[in-house]
Amino acid sequence: MVLWVILLCTLVSSLLGGLYVLGVFRRRRPDEPPLDKGTIPWLGYVLEFRKDSSEFLKRMQRKHGDVFTVLISGYYFTFVMDPFCFGTIVKESRSKLDFSTNATQLVKRVFGYKPTKATPNIVHAASTKHLMGDRLTVLIQATMKSFQKLLLFNLSSGEKRVWQEENLFHYCYNIVFRAGYLALYGTEPPRGEGNEEEAEEQDRLHSNQVFQEFRKYDLLFPRLAYAVLPPKDKREAEWLKRHFWNVLSVKRVWQKDNISSWISDQDQLLAENGVPEYMRDRFMFMLLWASQGNTGPTAFWLLLYLLKHPEALKAVRDEVDKVLRESGQEVKVGSSPVTVTRDMLNQTPLLDSALEETLRLMAAPILIRAVLEDTCLRTSSGTELSLRRGDRVALFPHISVQMNPEIHEEPHKFKYDRFLNPDVTRKDFYRNGKKLKFVSMPWGAGVSTCPGRFFATAEMKLFVFLMLSHFDLELVSEEEEIPAIDTSRWGFGTMQPVRDVRFRYRPRF
Repeated sequence: MVLWVILLCTLVSSLLGGLYVLGVFRRRRPDEPPLDKGTIPWLGYVLEFRKDSSEFLKRMQRKHGDVFTVLISGYYFTFVMDPFCFGTIVKESRSKLDFSTNATQLVKRVFGYKPTKATPNIVHAASTKHLMGDRLTVLIQATMKSFQKLLLFNLSSGEKRVWQEENLFHYCYNIVFRAGYLALYGTEPPRGEGNEEEAEEQDRLHSNQVFQEFRKYDLLFPRLAYAVLPPKDKREAEWLKRHFWNVLSVKRVWQKDNISSWISDQDQLLAENGVPEYMRDRFMFMLLWASQGNTGPTAFWLLLYLLKHPEALKAVRDEVDKVLRESGQEVKVGSSPVTVTRDMLNQTPLLDSALEETLRLMAAPILIRAVLEDTCLRTSSGTELSLRRGDRVALFPHISVQMNPEIHEEPHKFKYDRFLNPDVTRKDFYRNGKKLKFVSMPWGAGVSTCPGRFFATAEMKLFVFLMLSHFDLELVSEEEEIPAIDTSRWGFGTMQPVRDVRFRYRPRF
């Protein structure tokens, strides 16, 4: 009899524990945001969220207001859609709202890298040192050389002005990725004197091979991040991870010439902190995706929007040509490839605005913080809401600010000068008569602000600057529509198209 009682109590305890884990007993407290657990225990709304995060969050906002809590795969996420609350959240101390918790889980799952306590400080210190300020100038010069090697190397031969046709997305992603890869991870050393051209050809071949494999992994990335890959794709993802751990191993990287200090410094600091070599190989793979996973797609959207808006294309091209003339350089047959400097990139407000407008339309990261202790959130209406310890708080600026018609008039339209006043100064934006601090957040905010944003911006501007100054560009079909986006990539940075677009290019002179 006693044994049966023990077994029954054990069964009941296990059942109650299981129900607790599934979220059955979770109830909204009086001071908490509206709670919506969905109809599937534990999973909650994960299927709808994965299918189209944007539409799901719009529906929840209409149903519950600007702040609400939903259950997604065992975690309770409080989404804050009120842009006036963003500053409070991104500035809150890490002892209350921590960014690294989710980031650690993601990089371990996707890249196989297990961050140490020192990793965030190492990344921050190296990025501040090399991706900003004077050191950034050095990296921009290296990237310029990469573009000359990939984009302009055959123009000085007096190539005839013959149209070449390509897929625009593949072309942009391929060239921008490879330029960044060579600038960061180094170039092939010449095998003896006078073999520089052979080494450059090896760089072109090798970087293209790296891109082809990277693109395969990139296509698997969203489902891998959500841990929902079918067995066949999971095996491919594991093979690709091991492939990149090998290609980007520290032994291979250190055999290259012209390795960026951003890469070398981080590896040295990790080694000094006792991180084993195999884990540093994985760290290299993580850096590649972090630095190059979004720049190529963004460059595609920017060029596509310019090609679809002739007045924008002309204005930005005129600005580029003016900057080039004032630098004393000229694009002409038989001349040496031009060199675009950081100072020149700082003289392009129209290009800056067009890029920012592209990011407003197409950059859609979800910013997540783990709630480490109960925290009070005051909304713009004065209401105080409690964030519960153990939950997650999330921002989705794409809906809240970037596509908000109260902030950006006709938000679905591309307006290349949206962020400029008539005198070309920076424009301010308001909601309900109150000035907003955050009007577009493609790079995140607070402690999670992308440390490589200045380099990424320079990389994309360099590419577009060179394309507009050296080539005539046009879409193959004048009736070409802007393609739909791949909704599975909501939350992972710049969106990608569901189909490619054909375009033509030829030397301008």
